[in-house]
Amino acid sequence: MVDCRVQTLVLGSFPSLASLGAGQYYGHPRNHFWRLMGAVLDEPLVELAYPQRLQRLLAHHIGLWDVIAECAREGSLDSAIRDAVPSPVEPVLAGLPRLRRVFFNGATAGRGSRWFAARGYVTCVLPSSSPALTIGFEAKLARWRAIAVTAAVTAAVTAADTAADTAADTAGIATGIAAKNAAEDARC
Repeated sequence: MVDCRVQTLVLGSFPSLASLGAGQYYGHPRNHFWRLMGAVLDEPLVELAYPQRLQRLLAHHIGLWDVIAECAREGSLDSAIRDAVPSPVEPVLAGLPRLRRVFFNGATAGRGSRWFAARGYVTCVLPSSSPALTIGFEAKLARWRAIAVTAAVTAAVTAADTAADTAADTAGIATGIAAKNAAEDARC
């Protein structure tokens, strides 16, 4: 679930049986993903219908994707994944010109973090939102807040870059006008 405005991508491993059955990202009712993202974004995501949850993520320029396209697995645990076929990520990245940050929902998804970091993306492997991970919600949330922090830093840098570009453009226009005026004056 991405669009060309995505600046932050959250990569999971492979959907649980409950998620596959529901046809939804993080569809298991005990998975903490929607609760975590709701807290990070200060949005009531858990209370919204699934299509509205996705809309709200996209409104925050956040996309979702899985690193595994298909696999053999008995049950829903990442540790049971066998014969994994990676998702083709390069075509997805080609459609995300604004992507700056890639977060990985758990260690299995995070195995690809070096690949993304080598391509210039800010990366962070987060604790899994799965209910199988035994650390508590508050401990997970403390780490997941990195999404909001890095988004704020990137927004500030982007704003500074835009201001610098605007100033340079303005200076260039002024220089161009002055040169044109000087050329016209020389003809007189």
